[in-house]
Amino acid sequence: MFRILGNRRRLCDGLSRRDWLHVGGLGFLGVGLSDYLRLKAAQAAPAGGSSLDATFGRAKRCILLLPYGSPPQHETFDPKLEAPEEIQGELKAIPTSVPGYAIGEYLPKIARVADRLTVIRSMTHPFPVHCTAYVTSGIPTYSPALESRPRDPKLWPYIGSVVDYVQGRRESTIPLVPRNMALPWKMNSRGGPKAAAVQAGPYAAFLGPAYDPVLTEFEGEGNRKIYKISPGGTPTGGKRHDVFDPYAGIKPDGRFTLAGAQRRDSVTLERQNNRNGLLARFDRARRELDRNAETQSFDRYQQLALSLVSTTRVHAALDIHQESEKLRQDYGMNLFGQSCLAARRLVEAGSRFVTVFWDEYAYLNTDWDTHWNHFYRLKDRLLPGFDLGFSALISDLEDRGMLEDTLVVWMSEHGRTPRFNKNVGRDHWSRVYSIAMAGAGVGGGNIIGESDRLGGDVRSQPVSPKDILATILHLLGIDAHTTIPDRQDRPVPVAGTGVVRPEIFRGA
Repeated sequence: MFRILGNRRRLCDGLSRRDWLHVGGLGFLGVGLSDYLRLKAAQAAPAGGSSLDATFGRAKRCILLLPYGSPPQHETFDPKLEAPEEIQGELKAIPTSVPGYAIGEYLPKIARVADRLTVIRSMTHPFPVHCTAYVTSGIPTYSPALESRPRDPKLWPYIGSVVDYVQGRRESTIPLVPRNMALPWKMNSRGGPKAAAVQAGPYAAFLGPAYDPVLTEFEGEGNRKIYKISPGGTPTGGKRHDVFDPYAGIKPDGRFTLAGAQRRDSVTLERQNNRNGLLARFDRARRELDRNAETQSFDRYQQLALSLVSTTRVHAALDIHQESEKLRQDYGMNLFGQSCLAARRLVEAGSRFVTVFWDEYAYLNTDWDTHWNHFYRLKDRLLPGFDLGFSALISDLEDRGMLEDTLVVWMSEHGRTPRFNKNVGRDHWSRVYSIAMAGAGVGGGNIIGESDRLGGDVRSQPVSPKDILATILHLLGIDAHTTIPDRQDRPVPVAGTGVVRPEIFRGA
């Protein structure tokens, strides 16, 4: 349980420090009290002016969609209609709202909103491994050894952590809704019994764990039984497992909560009402607490915990049941679709950077990591779920007048091989792959770069994931040359070697 350290004198509004014991724990921060001492104040130093003033700071918020394992470029944004069947595979392409541009046939709803997107078909980097930490941070190089070391000192801060840190240096108070949030759960935490180590990626590295994303948990059940094959299996052999995968479909009563802040079954209605009353009192007291000199001595963990328990705004934003049944169905009654809906609600409530993971579930090397079972997984749930969730997010933001200042990015670690392996799957491939962006200054109907006729190498306009980071930060009003101090107090640029790519801002 959480308790503010110090004496028992009463705060404003008559609240004693003992009252905090009835509200909840620090578990939703994913950290412990011992981590308090690791925080270190530092100053982000923005660089000089930019020639891209028209788009600088256009985004008030960002939703980053991260499909772990990485989608294939061929069946999504870069189908190869003229390639031989052993490259193209069994799925074909369909036209989009952008004249002359086609995408995979299982993405009909995304095809209709393609004129709102910028699609980059020439992403490239040298590391064909699970490297979320590489593509979402400024770290200059990577190795497979770093994959399972989320706290390795060599790692650099996740982009959401950078946004949180830099924005925090500009503001004097903790916001009502955390700037940096992630859902549906801690990445790689549900990959089954063989998921021995959490993968590197969405962590604050040398900024300290206090800048990790504030996590949610999903409480709900899958309602579609699909089969998965353990690593080493093949479509015709290996060990088969039948799994109720929430990414394939969920029961409508599922819900999101702050991680570690779930209501226990033993909590009576009376106790819950008392807690709700305390939260209401904290709401009234918050203004005075922000002015109280004693609160200024609390470190970031304490301040963030104080903020989260003293307002119901985050909890309300996570309540997707406030939306109409039709809108929920539009997003797709699956974990990715409902996570996209919750992300929209979080940024609408004030969060600055929200990450949605499309994670592995129940077994490793499943979902988007299609080394085997490629077409079954794509056709049965991956592409239909992506089609619903992504298109609905774009349309919903547009209908609410939010797309003009909300940046949406669909970005993976790499792509997949042009040729199929012996298990009729596609393996890791980082020499060329595709991503999509929309909103907040991003050009509509904009198709950047080309791959060769097999979808195996860049033909024109190579783009680094570091360039995407620089461009995201630019749109969020953070100069890509801004520096932050590493563990040795050396200034390092927030986007590493990345540069802003102005072609992303041009419409078709």
